[in-house]
Amino acid sequence: MKLRQLLSACEYSVLQGNIDVDIVDVIYDSRKVTPGCAFVCLKGFNVDGHKFIVDALEKGAVALIVEDEVDAPQDVCVIKTDNTRIALAYMSVEYFGHPAKQLKTIAITGTKGKTTTVAMIRSILEKASIKTATIGTLGIVIDDQIYKTNNTTPESYEIQQAMRRMVNEGCKAMVIEASSLGLKWHRTDGIMFDYGIFTNFSNDHIGKAEHKDMEEYLACKSLLFKQCKVGLINRDDEKWQEVISGHTCDIETYGFDSQADLVAHDDSLIARPGYIGVHFNTTGLKDLSIDVAIPGRFSVYNALAAISVCRHFDLTDKDILDGLNEVKVKGRVEAVPVVGDYTILIDYAHNALSMENILTTLKEYNPNRLVTMFGAGGNRPKDRRYEMGEVSGRLSDLSVITEDNSRFEDVMDIIEDIKVGINKTGGEYVVIPNRVDAIRYCIENAQKGDIIVLAGKGHEDYQEIRGVKYHMDEREIIADIFDSLS
Repeated sequence: MKLRQLLSACEYSVLQGNIDVDIVDVIYDSRKVTPGCAFVCLKGFNVDGHKFIVDALEKGAVALIVEDEVDAPQDVCVIKTDNTRIALAYMSVEYFGHPAKQLKTIAITGTKGKTTTVAMIRSILEKASIKTATIGTLGIVIDDQIYKTNNTTPESYEIQQAMRRMVNEGCKAMVIEASSLGLKWHRTDGIMFDYGIFTNFSNDHIGKAEHKDMEEYLACKSLLFKQCKVGLINRDDEKWQEVISGHTCDIETYGFDSQADLVAHDDSLIARPGYIGVHFNTTGLKDLSIDVAIPGRFSVYNALAAISVCRHFDLTDKDILDGLNEVKVKGRVEAVPVVGDYTILIDYAHNALSMENILTTLKEYNPNRLVTMFGAGGNRPKDRRYEMGEVSGRLSDLSVITEDNSRFEDVMDIIEDIKVGINKTGGEYVVIPNRVDAIRYCIENAQKGDIIVLAGKGHEDYQEIRGVKYHMDEREIIADIFDSLS
């Protein structure tokens, strides 16, 4: 493709060279440069791509996209633009042939609930035989294939590449988690989403490498509603009006608020062995009576978001009801098959706040016992371990302390730190350093009506010890244990 075509939607000036040069690829990581490519110099918090220009040229880059004045051989085309991240986004759109135009595109922003809402939407749409792929915390998911990504919202090149693959593999819809940082760093630029969803807003992602303050954090989330056609908004969130300030899209709202376009009411908890969830009814844009296979009142909000967008597709109420009743989110209060009258859930909770949220939610189901198995990551702040121990000791009937990703620390040192917190509470606990042994202990000692939470690993399928990642999938471990007991 000619560089001129790649730059057709960009604002730029030509510092030197010929923009009709042929380009074989668009690269922003100098380690991946190939002969004949255009190298885009991105400026990040820790790394400036301009510092790798010599390396890129040595590997055969024939064009440079820059923000700063640079030195380059005269046969290299140098393009200057105000923001190379925006340029990368629009160049990627051109390079991959505008794949978003061949998909129904849905983007979800908010502090919590993005991953679960993505899964709910996909579950509903696929019930209606609308093949749907997703991009988010779990990676890029097409059919049963998962392609790992470095960020919840990957770089624009990876997003466009993924969407081209989705189109080629017959997908009709795409759902993406649009993180505030993804929006801030222009990773979703060049896409006019068909639908944008706002879940909620709370304190998060404040720091030097993220957002300078809550105002910037909120402003970045609001960007989505200037690049979508229809915005679907949680009216119950106190920031809902601020997040749509300056919006250019049509707006629909959902929530328990009677003024919402889609209203939830009469919510109640559902629990039986192997199934834990919530029931609620809706009125307004949809009159439904719904069971959701994920626990907690927050699941109502996520389901409302999913219903709000899915009702715009060609599907039936039964598709919505079946999709929500059967939805599973890998590693998010994920119920796994057991032999016995109790429930095992796998959850990614790996800090005090997420543990408090999930354990508080599960206590509302009045289990016989709430048993929490967890560890803590190595080479991470010790305060996190104290706090996790204190939360589990306070909220669990039994804590089973074990290993997580110990990294370069000794497991027993980490466990001693957890005990500092748990001993403040007087909560009952046992220490079983090997995680597989700890899972077996939970199963062999389960009582009727227990809810057992395996916390910390969630969707991860590995354990990191001394710099090596070993395969470990808790679903497989549980199945193997039951096989050995049968």
